[in-house]
Amino acid sequence: MEFDAAGAVGTMQAGFAALSALIVSYSLSAVGAIILLIVGYIVAGLAERSLAAALGRVRGIDATLVTFFSKIARYAILALVLVMVLGQFGVQTASIIAAMGAIGLAIGLALQGTLQNIAAGIMLLVLRPLRIGEYVQVDSIAGTVEEIGLFATRLRGPDGIYILAPNSSLWNKPIINYNRNRKRRKDIEIGIGYGDDLALALRTLVELAQSDERVFDEPAPDAFVSALADSAVTLTLRYWTSDTNVLGVENSLRRAAKETFDRLGISIPFPQQEVIWKGVVDAAPTSPASGPAGASAPKAA
Repeated sequence: MEFDAAGAVGTMQAGFAALSALIVSYSLSAVGAIILLIVGYIVAGLAERSLAAALGRVRGIDATLVTFFSKIARYAILALVLVMVLGQFGVQTASIIAAMGAIGLAIGLALQGTLQNIAAGIMLLVLRPLRIGEYVQVDSIAGTVEEIGLFATRLRGPDGIYILAPNSSLWNKPIINYNRNRKRRKDIEIGIGYGDDLALALRTLVELAQSDERVFDEPAPDAFVSALADSAVTLTLRYWTSDTNVLGVENSLRRAAKETFDRLGISIPFPQQEVIWKGVVDAAPTSPASGPAGASAPKAA
């Protein structure tokens, strides 16, 4: 068999030409991919900073939300750039997007509880039903808010105990915020005796509330009979004060009411019960010595 030198040379030239074309094509794709990566990285950084600056100018938005949304914008752009880079090399991007969607769905199902806490944290930070420094109660959870995160909220209990509550447990239940409304109404109940001067007691309670500068003049304090209990006439002193003075004013008015009522001779009775026996005992009581009625004790021998 004769060696066809001319054919071999032609084949090699054709191979080199194809290889050269492939190298040029992939070189251009590589250069384009590098340019896309650089431009995408710059655009992602600009988008992150621009969104953070725009959200920072929104009044009342939490800094945690600013960071969260700006990071999401950055990584979303980077993910899009990565898909475009793979498309430069002939990779089917539709299948990649479908695979990323399937992966995201699987991760979402695996982290369902965590994602629920994140969603609840976003709602807490956007709607702001509680803020740092406010005392709140949600079901059995009560304390002063110290930090609101995307996953959990940190509180300090009234006895100083550390509380870390998942955001979903706070968002799915009614929130009682004791500091959101600065003006608070307070009722104090005090019992007096049925024989005491009712008008004097009511007037005294109102004067005590008016003499405390922490009690608001409007709405004006009021005192009224709220119940006729078994052992006392229950009086209620109703007044308005600021949320920071609720406990202090209550303690002061209770003490002042006790001292003033003692000085005026108005009693604060304790619970008591009166027992009345009805009916007459027909038979005379028996004693061990005499035995049953009508029977005489045996004589000594």
